[in-house]
Amino acid sequence: MIRFTPPSPELFGRFLIRQSELSYSYPSPGATGNGHPPPGFVVDHRQRQLGRGAAAFDAARAAMRDWEMSRHGWATIRPEPPIAAGTAVSMQVRFVGLWWINACRIVYVIDEPRRFGFAYGTLPGHVERGEERFLIEWREDDSVWYDLYAFSRPRAWIVWLTYPLVRRLQSRFALSSLDAMERAVRHRTSP
Repeated sequence: MIRFTPPSPELFGRFLIRQSELSYSYPSPGATGNGHPPPGFVVDHRQRQLGRGAAAFDAARAAMRDWEMSRHGWATIRPEPPIAAGTAVSMQVRFVGLWWINACRIVYVIDEPRRFGFAYGTLPGHVERGEERFLIEWREDDSVWYDLYAFSRPRAWIVWLTYPLVRRLQSRFALSSLDAMERAVRHRTSP
């Protein structure tokens, strides 16, 4: 959904309820878990070290549970529900003077002693098709990493028309997400 004015909470609620009843808008939900995206999709993969040790891992996991990786000022997840498979969320993006509202559903959750994360996939009310995985890993060398892995392709005609600009926006989102998680971990582990 694209609007000229900010969406009200009521509009968000109605949009999300309608979208939550629909199927994913792309083939192979869960493909970010095996690293084999469907043919014809563009892959984006970025990662950043957030710190070392249990304190950094715990801080990163808490920040992800609080959706801090998606708070950029120009892009926001609404609502910020508990992370659970099957939960629908919507992303609001302010870009080129317009408000873009996109719907996703959490496909799977990873909750292991040294890994935490989840992936969400697009629903028909999203301007693109694809899936994005957000993952925190506490590796054997004691380093803690934030890993973003996504595959996507345009769905809406406006995205096809402005695809180079959209790719820059996707890159901006990924870098903003990495920065947000780095700040969150630094803040949560500071004395």
